[in-house]
Amino acid sequence: MFSWLANAWRVPELRRRVLFTAMILAVYRLGSWIPAPGVNSETIQNYFSSSGAGGTVLGLLDLFSGGALSQFSLFALGIMPYITASIILQLMTVVIPKLGELQKEGEAGYAKITQYTRYLTIVLAAAQATGYAFLFRSQGALEAGSGELVLIITTLTAGTALLMWMGELITKRGIGNGISILIFASILVGAPLGIAAWWNGGPMEKLFYPLIALGIVAAVVFVQEGQRRIPIQYAKRMVGRRMTAGGSTYLPLRVNMAGVIPIIFAAAILAFPPTMAQYFPGTRDFVNEYFQPNDWIYLLTQGMMIVLFTYFYTAVQFNPVDQADNLRRHGGYIPGIRPGPPTAQYLDRVLSRLTLPGSLFLATVATLPSLFIAYGGFSQASAGALGGTSVLIAVGVALDTMRQMESQMMMRSYEGFLR
Repeated sequence: MFSWLANAWRVPELRRRVLFTAMILAVYRLGSWIPAPGVNSETIQNYFSSSGAGGTVLGLLDLFSGGALSQFSLFALGIMPYITASIILQLMTVVIPKLGELQKEGEAGYAKITQYTRYLTIVLAAAQATGYAFLFRSQGALEAGSGELVLIITTLTAGTALLMWMGELITKRGIGNGISILIFASILVGAPLGIAAWWNGGPMEKLFYPLIALGIVAAVVFVQEGQRRIPIQYAKRMVGRRMTAGGSTYLPLRVNMAGVIPIIFAAAILAFPPTMAQYFPGTRDFVNEYFQPNDWIYLLTQGMMIVLFTYFYTAVQFNPVDQADNLRRHGGYIPGIRPGPPTAQYLDRVLSRLTLPGSLFLATVATLPSLFIAYGGFSQASAGALGGTSVLIAVGVALDTMRQMESQMMMRSYEGFLR
């Protein structure tokens, strides 16, 4: 392991990318500690600890923001408004034909959709910042006049825009997907609190916490790396004046092709009702009763949304018709399956069967923390650190980042991290 890290550090380009990513993450963590103008962080933290907000949706959003929401800092909204905007735009590409055409135009179309996503992110961030500001002021945790509220809302919206830009910089000049790396860093911030809660917990928690944690990590790695290899055969054909040799390879279809995106999508969608309840006081009682992370209705809704988003995102990422056309265009075929529509139908059938256990696995892992809190006697902090959402995102992002570093190493004839 240490020799692999040493080889990675010797590569100038990889070293620059790692250092650049570390610098961006340091700026992100610094902004998570600086309170917004006119905000008393201690008052907001007391509200979270005294009102039990840590066990609500606000606690989940605080997890994704790395504790910035409980301090109402510059990056209190985190990157969730951008993720929500991405969800809405991806759903609209199916409904609105013009957006669907942009998606098929290649880089130019994707650039236009990205621009729309940025605009929608600003709108959602402003709405979410307004909801939080009025919530904390109504609960007595924030003392601010109209002018100060406008300043706070503007600051939080600008903080989300800055995070969005920082995530894009990491994707372009750093290591891994920038948005995922930011969420990964936010989740790791809560790990020391979870370990401290485990150490100070009861005997059952001390005994079973490490075993369950290792089991969840092993299950996540097993499912994340699981794949179905579809054999592909290429026939000999003429390319110009040369005869290309045929060969055999395989098409890897992962069990969980959507990764951690469905869980993040579901968390972003379920964060809408508490935010909108701040604008409609008549709905607060309903939201407070049925949108608690430990409530069975919330867990059931979350599980169903994760399954649906897994199928949706897998369909967006992998199009069986396009894959079948590409295989036929390059002279490839699946043994025993005719090229064209039969190949597309076969790939769609295999992918549907693979996606079902993957989506059920994601839904199960996402609900584990609440079950441990309700029936296992685990504390909120330890179960949150152990929780399937946290572990799945952390392990998934770590595997993807290591895979990208491995590709950089293989380009220079070094042995990679993953075997």
